[in-house]
Amino acid sequence: MTAISRGRKKVAGVGRHVTVVGVLFSFAVVVAVVTIMVLTALGRVAEKSNVLDDERSRETMSGALKTFEAQLGATLNDYAAWDDAATNVYAADGMGWTISNYGDMSVNSSLFDMAIVVDDDMKAIMAYRDGKPMVGALDDFFSPALGTLFNKAKIAGPQDIPEATGFVATKSGIAMVGAALVRKKSGVLDVPPGKHRYLIFARHLNASKISELGTIYVIDGLQLVAADRAAAFSVGISDARGTSLGKLIWVSRAPGDIGYGEVRPMVVQAIGLVGLFFVVLLIIGWLTGQRLKAEEVNAREEAHRDRLSGLLNRDGLGVAVDGFVSEAAQTQRNVLILYLDLDGFKEVNDAYGHGTGDQLIRAVAAGLQVLIPSDAVLARIGGDEFAIVFLSDSEQAVALQLSEQILDFLAEPLEIGRRVVVIGASIGIAMSARGAVDREELVRRADLAMYKAKEAGRARMTLYDPAMDTDRAERNALELDLRMAIEGGDLTIAYQPLIDAATHAMTGVEALVRWNRPGHGPISPEVFIPVAETSGLIEALGLFVLRKACETAKLWPELRISVNVSPGQFRNPAFADYVRYVLKQTEVEAKRVTLEVTEGYMIQNPQRTRQAIERLKALGVKVALDDFGSGFSSIGYLRQFGFDRIKIDRSLVMDILESDRQREMLQATVALARSLDIPVTAEGIETEQQAIAVRLFGCDTLQGYFFGRPMPADQITQRVMEARASMASTRRTSAA
Repeated sequence: MTAISRGRKKVAGVGRHVTVVGVLFSFAVVVAVVTIMVLTALGRVAEKSNVLDDERSRETMSGALKTFEAQLGATLNDYAAWDDAATNVYAADGMGWTISNYGDMSVNSSLFDMAIVVDDDMKAIMAYRDGKPMVGALDDFFSPALGTLFNKAKIAGPQDIPEATGFVATKSGIAMVGAALVRKKSGVLDVPPGKHRYLIFARHLNASKISELGTIYVIDGLQLVAADRAAAFSVGISDARGTSLGKLIWVSRAPGDIGYGEVRPMVVQAIGLVGLFFVVLLIIGWLTGQRLKAEEVNAREEAHRDRLSGLLNRDGLGVAVDGFVSEAAQTQRNVLILYLDLDGFKEVNDAYGHGTGDQLIRAVAAGLQVLIPSDAVLARIGGDEFAIVFLSDSEQAVALQLSEQILDFLAEPLEIGRRVVVIGASIGIAMSARGAVDREELVRRADLAMYKAKEAGRARMTLYDPAMDTDRAERNALELDLRMAIEGGDLTIAYQPLIDAATHAMTGVEALVRWNRPGHGPISPEVFIPVAETSGLIEALGLFVLRKACETAKLWPELRISVNVSPGQFRNPAFADYVRYVLKQTEVEAKRVTLEVTEGYMIQNPQRTRQAIERLKALGVKVALDDFGSGFSSIGYLRQFGFDRIKIDRSLVMDILESDRQREMLQATVALARSLDIPVTAEGIETEQQAIAVRLFGCDTLQGYFFGRPMPADQITQRVMEARASMASTRRTSAA
């Protein structure tokens, strides 16, 4: 070992020694400073505690004197406002009763030691002290303050209680004295003024009473002294004239000093253990740090885990995809991702409850884990959405094969508890070739492909195609233009006649929205209404149509007006309020308005549908079931929701002239509705033979191209005018 290396080692050792000494010195200084600060703080706490206790004692003593006065006042009231006293004290032969009930009661009483009955001139009629008659005049025994109390009781008004209490100086010391008019319990006194009698009670603050107060209120060394005696802690006593009679003084308990004396040795000992504590704390801190690191790792994993299914969640999927993309860029492999959305899950959840829905999620998760490749990652990224991501040397073929297996698996009925449910899935597939597409874009593409699969009819898979971005851009542009058209009122309303099946007279119209998009021409409602549904514009669009139709309907008071209502509008609890506002604003009779709702929303939300229909019918509007017979039609809906009308879907009308089965289905459907006294409208009438057939089956209202295509309002007005003219001509002919 060279001298230089040895020197460095020696210097390092000295440095460590200096460091240790410095730490110890710093620690000693800190301990000393902390000790001084703690003891100073404790001293201040003790001082504050003494002050608070002294103040409490002062307030307690003041309250004790008030309580002493209140007790004498209550006793005086019981004895003075007494029906027997009002009879006997004023009676010529009542002295015996008076002495027995007043004078004799003053002996060994904790309530009063003097009982005196005086007249209106404050002359004693009876005076007893400690159960014995008093000798001498009252003025000789009591200070003039007694007269003040007596006069206060004597001059009490009709609304005042004829009583007064207060401290009075006597030859025997200081006494609490009370004077009260002797009267009945009700306050009534039949004796005229000048012949009244007054009862005076006194209770002296003697040594035994003061000792009793000190014991009751926990006041040490309580004693009565002269008013001019100096004392640190005292409560003064004054008579009714404000004359100072004396003061009660006591000795401070100094609880803070006592506590400080007891705590100080323990504080010093505790601070002496601080050094050891810090050593232990350092060890515990190191161990805790190690444990926290392990818990942090576990927490990070839990944060990426879905609790219901046990799979990765959206954040976990993001980390996994980033890892796959990075690995694919290095290994020149491909990252494939499948986005799955369960079809029919919401219906299962609504029909059987969230418990069954949770079991279904776990069952699907377990099945997918069996199907996916061993190195794949499976995640639950939403309520009923899953994602699968893995590396592959091939392109989409392996993803397509896996998607087919998943669709086959989900097509089979699943047994959940005691229930058997059938669901499906819409799957979107995207690929990052050799890691060229990052995680965010890859996930976006898979999500877009999944929605395309759902729009195409569900229960299918769709590969991402760049054209989808074009479609999305066009859809976004369509949404923007539609929003502007609604806000600017650039939409138009067409009206299709509703015809009486028997007379072929027009009885109403159905309002149908039309949009001539600038730069693109007419856009089919089948295109822009779904866009309005998914973008949240449907409520504004629906209200526009309803308001416009009601405004126009004022031109045709003899016609009913029907307006379609979307599920999006029905989901809004405030929809009925919007309808009420439109009816009030347009001044259209509610009974002329029929709102048509399709059955799809009712299946998903029967309870909300029932509530919405009840609120609408309470306004007076009619509610019709549209497209009846096109899907899950059930006569149960008619009973459950109480529709005012049903509209038979055109699919039941198209082939009634050629198909016996179609005629039987239509006839049975109409018969069921008519059995519930619900009128029926048949849509899609294109020939006279169809019109005759559905009328014979029982439909009372007809609609279709045979009677008129959707047309502008002025053409409806022209028809109405022609009908009015024809009716007027018929009336004139009949009159002639």
